[in-house]
Amino acid sequence: MSDIVDAAKRLLVGRPKRSESLGRTLLPKRVALPVFASDALSSVAYAPDEILLTLSLAGVAALAFSPWVGLVVVVVLLIVVASYRQNVRAYPSGGGDYEVATTNLGRTAGIGVASALLVDYVLTVAVSISAAAHYASAAVPGLRDHEVVAAVVAVSVLTLINLRGVRESGTAFAVPTYCYMAIIGALVVTGAVRYFAGNLPQAASSGYELVGEAAFDQGLVGIGGAFLLARAFASGCAALTGVEAISNGVPAFRKPKSRNAATTLLLLGTISSTMIISILLLAQATGVRFAEDPHSQLQVNGEPVSTDYVQIPVIGQLAEAVFSGFPPAFYAVSAVTGLILVLAANTAFNGFPVLGSILGRDGYLPRQLHTRGDRLAFSNGIVTLAIAAIVLIVAFDASTTRLIQLYIVGVFVSFTLSQLGMLRHWTRELRTEPNPTVRSRMKRSRVVNGIGFGFTGTVLIIVLVTKFTHGAWITLLAMGVLFVLMRGIRKHYDRVREELALDDISAARALPSRVHAVVLVSKVHKPTMRALAYARAARPNVIEAVTVGVDREDIDGLVAEWETLDLPVPLRILDSPYREITRPVLKYVRSVRRESPRDLVIVYIPEYVVGHWWEQLLHNQSALRLKGSLLFTPGVVVASVPWQLASSRGHTGLEDDTFMHGRRI
Repeated sequence: MSDIVDAAKRLLVGRPKRSESLGRTLLPKRVALPVFASDALSSVAYAPDEILLTLSLAGVAALAFSPWVGLVVVVVLLIVVASYRQNVRAYPSGGGDYEVATTNLGRTAGIGVASALLVDYVLTVAVSISAAAHYASAAVPGLRDHEVVAAVVAVSVLTLINLRGVRESGTAFAVPTYCYMAIIGALVVTGAVRYFAGNLPQAASSGYELVGEAAFDQGLVGIGGAFLLARAFASGCAALTGVEAISNGVPAFRKPKSRNAATTLLLLGTISSTMIISILLLAQATGVRFAEDPHSQLQVNGEPVSTDYVQIPVIGQLAEAVFSGFPPAFYAVSAVTGLILVLAANTAFNGFPVLGSILGRDGYLPRQLHTRGDRLAFSNGIVTLAIAAIVLIVAFDASTTRLIQLYIVGVFVSFTLSQLGMLRHWTRELRTEPNPTVRSRMKRSRVVNGIGFGFTGTVLIIVLVTKFTHGAWITLLAMGVLFVLMRGIRKHYDRVREELALDDISAARALPSRVHAVVLVSKVHKPTMRALAYARAARPNVIEAVTVGVDREDIDGLVAEWETLDLPVPLRILDSPYREITRPVLKYVRSVRRESPRDLVIVYIPEYVVGHWWEQLLHNQSALRLKGSLLFTPGVVVASVPWQLASSRGHTGLEDDTFMHGRRI
């Protein structure tokens, strides 16, 4: 069975890699761009949708503000990109915002940033995959109403690809990401040419009347209108997610790591900004209508659209209009956009495990997250992220609109604290830097980070105010729970480290004064003889065999056989009037400890090694109970003495070098 499992694992994940091959997994910029920037680039597929969807609440006239809202989003994006270019140069170790906040603002701020980033990475996967499922259902009608299943399958496939290793996942994702950039570029260029030529068709939804909610019957005037614009801006800021992943992934870049990461950030900002503005302008030119509740907001001749109307995402509507008369182009755009949304989650699959590894190293998360798997990927972190994302997708029915309300909060918490930390970093460095040229560069960097702090802090306030009641409170609650959990894990590890640390007394008592060996015996057979041989080979000061007197007839037979064989180890019989086994053994071992507190007691327990799970139910139950109890007894060592039964042959893969039943097989 184990061979079958191992073969299946190798088929899905690949053969193990040696540790020294880690350097060959580093990424050049052309591969690092799709690996780390796919999240921000793919946001073009849903950030414009969310801007239009929010503005639609005020009616068709409000859609005219969409390019201006997009422009403000782009300005913030470029400022954040410029700020993070300073981060990756100052902190290239891969700690990203967590390292910046911890180093400059203290441990509490660092844990706060880490909890925000972990939640945001999970939401990145959930939002991207859910959006991809809806794009797929637009192109493949058979997937409609099955978006949750499609999303769960996509997360599972993505998990397997990432378990194969960073370089493999980067190579697999590079081609689709560049295809996505090319096809969006073709859409924008073709749309612009047709617009200036005067033959740009209108979107299929342009003929619908867009009815706003009653609260916005006066359009975007007054406080309500300003609040709606702020909410649209907050939703559009989903385009900024993924920027921080590059600062966490600097160690995965080839040398010079910082310069390559900074260049990748610049490419990300330029391409993403161009795409967002172009899509919003093209949506306005083609008259795209995109509503939060299409069956009540979209009308034809004063009547709501039919109940079977399916609202196609904005890019899908644009492709249908721009490439009118050529349906394959529409399907190509929908397919590639859906694929890039799946791959966008790869940004989180690269960021979450690395951050989890750093937090595991620092004692804020379980140590298992710090260990690389046999493919040199942080396997435990990858699986943890996948499980959390699947739970969210199922819980929110793969609804992008519902999930995106939880989005952004975490990333802007990390943005803001990171920029504040960088301000302190440059201020501290300037106190000790004598070189005028270097000081001048540091001052420019401080100005950039200062502007970044101002903008990201403002956006964070807007996001909290506009999205709190729409689901942002769930994100804040999750961050709070993670914060408390990480503090608790760190306290546990600190307590254990203090408890295990050597001092003068523990060093003096490291060696016991004597060793008292106790061999547990149920009957005289081969496992018992092996346990006695092992105990004698260890040369303890005292050795004795111990059995529990449950059945008088069995005990008499055991004593008679013991004497007949003339075994050189005394046999002690423990009385058990209530036919218990565990309690008498524990009582005796503790009495030995009380008589000689500095003695080490080693309890040898013969155990059967079986090859089938059902055999385990038939053997070793008393041994398991004894071990579980003895492990909590100070000064006692439990030694399991294995005896391999015939059914266990072939389960280790090492039988050529093992002895079973006293002979080589």
